Amino acid sequence: MSTLITTAKLNDVDPLAWLADVLARIAGIPHSRLPELLPWEWRKPDQQAAAA
Repeated sequence: MSTLITTAKLNDVDPLAWLADVLARIAGIPHSRLPELLPWEWRKPDQQAAAA
């Protein structure tokens, strides 16, 4: 858990927001899209809507 939190922080990502979003989305995301959930690729849900 410490590694996940530290990795998020090193990538300027809020660890709580990232982890909550990942846990909510991971079960419904196709295997091929899992890299989107990595801290260095992740965007906040409101940023995802703006990018679309």
